[in-house]
Amino acid sequence: MAFEGSYTWQLRQLVGDRLLLMPGAQVVVVDEQERVLFQQRTDSGLWDLPAGAAEPGMSFRETAAQELLEESGLRVDPDDLTQFGSLSEAALHTITYPNGDRLQCFAMLFEARQWTGELIPGDDEVIQAGFFGPDDLPAPLQPQTEVVWDMYAAYRATGLFQGR
Repeated sequence: MAFEGSYTWQLRQLVGDRLLLMPGAQVVVVDEQERVLFQQRTDSGLWDLPAGAAEPGMSFRETAAQELLEESGLRVDPDDLTQFGSLSEAALHTITYPNGDRLQCFAMLFEARQWTGELIPGDDEVIQAGFFGPDDLPAPLQPQTEVVWDMYAAYRATGLFQGR
């Protein structure tokens, strides 16, 4: 769903750019060569992982699958997503957008290794997208993405759920 008309957009019509608390999900998509999908955002030009806010009635898994589809054209079955962490610390996951809108995000983090479809970046949110090796990440990364990337590395090294 495009931002206009979304639940977050509806709230913005009522509260302006005031801080909103928002549940959401982020997805680390890993291909057969262990490369990870990153996308360059239209609003800031920074690189990020597919992510977004939940709509009413959606679970974290459904949100992750929906955001991945909207932003990349890739389809994942929500049951094929593996939870590896959560990011909710205000100091790490409060975002101020270029237009002044502020969100404190509470995100469930997922890994996706199975999907269908062709990588087609979403017109309204993504400039470009591609798979990058762990030693060749695009730059600059959005600050929250750096935190999630470190959490994902810790998860891969330990197999333990990561929370921040």
